[in-house]
Amino acid sequence: VQLQASGGGLVQAGGSLRLSCSASGRAGGAYAMGWFRQAPGKEREFVASIRWSDAYTSYADSVRGRFTISRDNAKNTAMLQMNSLKPEDTAVYYCAAQPKNPRERSPPTNIMSLYVYWGQGTLVTVSS
Repeated sequence: VQLQASGGGLVQAGGSLRLSCSASGRAGGAYAMGWFRQAPGKEREFVASIRWSDAYTSYADSVRGRFTISRDNAKNTAMLQMNSLKPEDTAVYYCAAQPKNPRERSPPTNIMSLYVYWGQGTLVTVSS
């Protein structure tokens, strides 16, 4: 089970970055893929998620309208397009996979504890 995140970097406020997360092994058959972030001295928080079957998306209020999550089923890859970046978006971004739960038809996809597989994180720095 592996998740490989990439695409982080340094960008000026107002700029854009695109993160990618490729999944292999069991993570490749996940129920949903999500992006979370952790800023220095803060708790890790939910950013966005996408349900693998129907591409249903969820976003944190702080990024809605600026970030877009998408997926490529054939490549088992989830992408996060981040536009209009702000200094407060600076954080390590983690992708994660939520496995299917045969006991629950449509579990929420914005709950961190439901994500079992995690990537290594990629640093996004937004300068003012």
